Amino acid sequence: METLRLGVGGPVGSGKTALVAELCRSLGGRYSIAAVTNDIYTREDAEFLQKAAVLPEGRVVGVETGGCPHTAIRDDVSMNLEAVEAMEKAFDLDLVFVESGGDNLAASFSPELVHASIYVIDVAGGDKVPRKGGPGVTRSELLVVNKTDLAPLVGADLSVMERDAGALRGDAPTLFVSVLHGEGMERVVSWVREAVEHRRWPAATSTARPDHHHEHPHAR
Repeated sequence: METLRLGVGGPVGSGKTALVAELCRSLGGRYSIAAVTNDIYTREDAEFLQKAAVLPEGRVVGVETGGCPHTAIRDDVSMNLEAVEAMEKAFDLDLVFVESGGDNLAASFSPELVHASIYVIDVAGGDKVPRKGGPGVTRSELLVVNKTDLAPLVGADLSVMERDAGALRGDAPTLFVSVLHGEGMERVVSWVREAVEHRRWPAATSTARPDHHHEHPHAR
């Protein structure tokens, strides 16, 4: 089976690397996984994953993009493509994550690099973020809204975020999670598992957000 290449993008601090780490922990026993991370001048995200030991040694590589990080995942994907292909030659992979460097809502992945993408935004920016749109919000196969536990602290209304995301994304799913606390992560894991197994993207019936107490996610 061809390796599924799954992009993970989103603004700085939205929780991309933490999400990738949790997905590797949850799926590493089932699938052969590797990860390629992008940073402008460092390999900090790769080092985070290596220290967290979420994947066997040698299965995490960092790409120093320089300049604008979105260029390396959309316009000139050569560095990332080389890293992904090297991983695929070294290991019999089922899944490789390609994590973009932190960027704005205009970033998106080239179809030459990944088969599908997850875009991560977070509640800390307020409930206005989904309606700002951008390719990451509107075109990603899965939108993840992270840090739902912060909603009461920043005055964000999750129902507004759900409504606005749905208006822009149509049938494409949006999942609300707190990666730090593990809330809602089982649905993201299920989505990725379905993508690996069947190469089709689960429909909007997967959309879920935590209840008002942010304890137990439920389907909407």
